[in-house]
Amino acid sequence: MDQNAISRKKFLGMGAAATGAALLSSVGSSAMTNVMPEDKKIADLKEYILTNVRLEEGFEYNEKNEVIATKTDLYNLHIADGKIKKIAKGKLDLKLKTINAKGFLMLPGLRDMHIHIDKTYYAGKWNAAPRKGYTVKDMIRLEEKIIPQLLTDSQHKAEEAIKLMQSQGTYFARCQTNIDPVSGLKSLEHLLAALDKNKDSFAWEIVAFPQHGILYSKSEPLLREAAKMGVDFIGGLDPTTVDGNLEQSLDSMFQIAIDNNKGIDIHLHEGLPTGKAAIEYIIKKTEENKQLQGKTYISHGFALARMEQKDLEKISEQMGILGIGVVSTVPIGRTIMPIPTLKKYGVKLMTGTDSIVDHWQPFGNCDMLEKAKLCAQLYGWTDEFGLSRALHIATTNEILPLDDAGIRTWPLVDNEANFILVNASCSAEAVARLPKREGVFYKGKLIAGEMKA
Repeated sequence: MDQNAISRKKFLGMGAAATGAALLSSVGSSAMTNVMPEDKKIADLKEYILTNVRLEEGFEYNEKNEVIATKTDLYNLHIADGKIKKIAKGKLDLKLKTINAKGFLMLPGLRDMHIHIDKTYYAGKWNAAPRKGYTVKDMIRLEEKIIPQLLTDSQHKAEEAIKLMQSQGTYFARCQTNIDPVSGLKSLEHLLAALDKNKDSFAWEIVAFPQHGILYSKSEPLLREAAKMGVDFIGGLDPTTVDGNLEQSLDSMFQIAIDNNKGIDIHLHEGLPTGKAAIEYIIKKTEENKQLQGKTYISHGFALARMEQKDLEKISEQMGILGIGVVSTVPIGRTIMPIPTLKKYGVKLMTGTDSIVDHWQPFGNCDMLEKAKLCAQLYGWTDEFGLSRALHIATTNEILPLDDAGIRTWPLVDNEANFILVNASCSAEAVARLPKREGVFYKGKLIAGEMKA
């Protein structure tokens, strides 16, 4: 254990390991992700006027008071020090460099709230290995064999995955990272190095994730070490079907989080009845520990999709009261998550890519706008209003340009300038048609796309 113990500051000071000779040809690195060379001067601007920006202003209604369209108009925005300083329809009398938004629609920047970029095939050789019929424990045994190979260039691949996220309009990610006896703390170290290289153009949270089980792989000491290395959340994994002891597994996870003032984000794949029992125990522990209220999340939570409606309503209400969030990848097939019910009770909802072209699955393009579209398709949100509401699952704090009454709530003066520009007439069209991200901005800085001064 001692040889793995390292502070984040000390590790980053050591510099990245030399991995260049080990890098494989990339399937995605040739794609346009970061700003083009000719846009470098624009990316370096700290203060400017963004002209001809399309903003949403309200809804149009028919005689039945149904939303039939979204009203928009063109604006000019003063951006400075990473924030929106002024919003005006008329010309802003400021002698500053201008960037022409060309009438593109401005939408809130996107966030990927569940992604594994520490162990991916992305930016390497294509691999769609069979895993049909594999259990989680089967995958753990597979990982024990392949993780040493993945670690050889995991920092490079994480950096490429960050570029992919940026190109899709994502400026923030909650990154899951393996903490297990095979990789020790190396997955975390490599991830920290990749993120640190992008600290001026990307933001993040990190979950210390015991992918091989806290009890099953005896990973509690490693998790405690990881908790001191710049992580934000302590994770867990299927406390009954993997760890074999629901209370002991969850107690361990909660205690590490409490001792280190971290949040909770557990992978819970279990169905009924064990998944329901786990959620109820998480509710109990969160109620007992106020410091974790608003800081506890259940990723996946497939048991929620299989409960009787009366049980779901009760649990959703408790989760909403305690601030327990759900991070769903919006799975299709037989596991349709009850997002409308969760939303009804104020449960915080977020989405993410999960795996990105790895040994778990070959999918994952990091497009959170696509996740919003999938929600709209799954739940029948096919009209103007429903499509516009679907965007909430992909944005920070579920922010939308217009609230349900059609009043503009974003952007506002003093908001951080985290936004995307797309060729769409309104957010409903953007969700339905998934337009290219023409420009992606983080704290006012162009981090992806092509914009002209």
